[in-house]
Amino acid sequence: MNRSIYKLSWYLALAALVAYIIITALQLHTAGGWLLMLFFASLALAFRGRAALKGFSYTVMIFAAVSLAMYYPQYFIQVGGFKLSKLIVPLLQIIMFGMGTGLKWADFEQVVKTPKSIGLGIISQYTIMPLAALCITWLFGFPPEIAAGIILVGSCPSGLASNVMSYLAGANLALSVSVTVMVTLLSPVMTPLWMKVLAGQFVEVALWQMMWDIIQIVILPIIAGLVFNHFLHGRFKWLDDAMPLLSMAGIGLIIVVITASGRDSLLTVGPLLVLATLLHNLSGYCLGYWGARLFRLPERDCRTIALEVGMQNGGLASGLALKMGKLATVGLAPAVFGPLMNITGSALATWWKGKKIT
Repeated sequence: MNRSIYKLSWYLALAALVAYIIITALQLHTAGGWLLMLFFASLALAFRGRAALKGFSYTVMIFAAVSLAMYYPQYFIQVGGFKLSKLIVPLLQIIMFGMGTGLKWADFEQVVKTPKSIGLGIISQYTIMPLAALCITWLFGFPPEIAAGIILVGSCPSGLASNVMSYLAGANLALSVSVTVMVTLLSPVMTPLWMKVLAGQFVEVALWQMMWDIIQIVILPIIAGLVFNHFLHGRFKWLDDAMPLLSMAGIGLIIVVITASGRDSLLTVGPLLVLATLLHNLSGYCLGYWGARLFRLPERDCRTIALEVGMQNGGLASGLALKMGKLATVGLAPAVFGPLMNITGSALATWWKGKKIT
């Protein structure tokens, strides 16, 4: 694309931001969402022209869509007689199927080759983030269902984003994929168990139902994708090309629908929830990294475990919040955590990439 387009996007973003500030000061909120969306969309395009910022463009586009959802939630809750929240679980199943198509049986051999690193990654994932979530809910004193959402994020496994960030950081990608696969396979047991133990004080948790929900949302689609890849690998190249785009669009739509559904709650606890979510995310990176250092793992493995622990499967948390019938409250923390972890994860991966591993 012509460089002048990227340059023009910077000016357009600045103009949209100034216009947004002016009309907000004048309390002319009707057009506010469109101007804020234009600011983020222009900024995302401008980022595409800078190598150091290119990785943030998708997350900034999410902010553009969320801006519309916050100002005009009625358009993102229901279309005609169809509730958009009904798309969340099918989209998650498609995303998990895509994860399965990217796996090979050889990926599971890594578990046998490096049991110490993978074992530590699994233990760190299912101890650090759930317990950190509980401490954060105590610290901030959120309403019960908001607190349950934070614990739900902490109780979920890592997702595909951690694999991408490990690749960008020059970390141990094979270890990252292996840990993601193993914690995902364990999620039907570990996620409901932690929710029952830690979040049962805030909301009612149907342990067995949540196990079955995770099996339907995650395990069965991954198995289907794995079988598909084993027997039909390379025969549907268009599917390989389409899945990443579909996954990004799916996650974006899920976040927008949750934002629209929980708009009123977000206006009440929004800033504090963002701060709490950021603290949760950063504590995962920090404790994951130094925990691995404590066990004398190689630097590349330490970086990998940090990203695995700090980056959660927010999509799964959103789907479970929907199944609980509490998308507008329990689902808020996952909606905030997703874009936020992509920003921090990209920044951390870029910083690590520039630091030589000794």
